Amino acid sequence: MKNKKLGLIIAIVSAVAAVSAALTAFFIVKDKQKKDDEELMEYLDSSIE
Repeated sequence: MKNKKLGLIIAIVSAVAAVSAALTAFFIVKDKQKKDDEELMEYLDSSIE
């Protein structure tokens, strides 16, 4: 019984850590994509002028 509770707690902590890592990676990629888009627009604006 005690081992089952310990296993469940470890599984929950692991799941939370995995979701947290996935969200962090998603937001980092999204932020980088936004910066790349801004740089591209800046480059296009300057090349048109």
